[in-house]
Amino acid sequence: MVRLHPQAEKFLQVFNQMPPIHKMEPKAVREMLSKSPRPVLNLETLSKVEDYMIPVSDDEEIKCRVYIPEGQGPFPIFIYYHGGGWVLGDIESMDACCRFLANRTKSIVVSVNYRLAPEYKFPTAVEDAYAALKWVYEKGNSLNGDVSKIIIGGDSVGGNLATVVTMVARDRKGPNITAQVLIYPPTNLEFNTESHQLFAKGFGLDREQLIWFRNHYLKDEEDRSNEYASPLVARNLSGLPQALVITAENDVLRDEGMSYARRMKEFGVHVEYVCEPGMIHGYFGQMAIFSNNIESTVSKIKEFLSKANNSVNL
Repeated sequence: MVRLHPQAEKFLQVFNQMPPIHKMEPKAVREMLSKSPRPVLNLETLSKVEDYMIPVSDDEEIKCRVYIPEGQGPFPIFIYYHGGGWVLGDIESMDACCRFLANRTKSIVVSVNYRLAPEYKFPTAVEDAYAALKWVYEKGNSLNGDVSKIIIGGDSVGGNLATVVTMVARDRKGPNITAQVLIYPPTNLEFNTESHQLFAKGFGLDREQLIWFRNHYLKDEEDRSNEYASPLVARNLSGLPQALVITAENDVLRDEGMSYARRMKEFGVHVEYVCEPGMIHGYFGQMAIFSNNIESTVSKIKEFLSKANNSVNL
């Protein structure tokens, strides 16, 4: 039985009136979204917010935005990857949430503008995400950060990139990551769980949209079984940092997030799992609508990170 939070119900009534993006070209979708009015928000006040350019492969650069909270520091550093199906989204879309996250967790948040598909297909976003990790490790101390306490996280495909980067860092022998925070991440690009059937249409992320995103992101069908695209199918998940996995009750991605949490535990990773009741995919990025729910989620993240960061000092 579907149990929708009243705010989710109101949001979906409006959201479901939008044109189906899986019938459009990525450029047209981006243009449509750029013209949509942004809600006016009371943005959190921080000590400093500054943009930097990070060198990546192919002699290109990507932008990252650094949010530094008030206080003495040095602060833990939370690297954040936005959602948007590897095709949409940017650091502007998560600006309000990253400010909130920085203040509530007393962490420096580094929001990463990785390159998007289909212009840049898999594994470009993965390599960009890893390049951001290396940049943070090299520059973090100069930002008043503590590079012995690096957290990596994101929402939706940002959560996918976050956990994949922990695998890349393990496989390439660093940099060391303290913890990972995965908010409704896609973990298996086959899309064959029960929740994919239950919430296939009308709940904020349709199954047809997922297939559209996947087709733009991957080069071919073989990429679906690549563990850096579908971490749930990885043969070895040992040696990954402790994890907080958060899913939404009414989300196509719910079951694969839950399965990934379970599978990491089987490999000896310390995992905490939360399913946010009544919530839908994408709620974490909608501060104007789901502020109370985001505050509740961030409180759980704060509690998890407090334990994770303290464990570094033991």
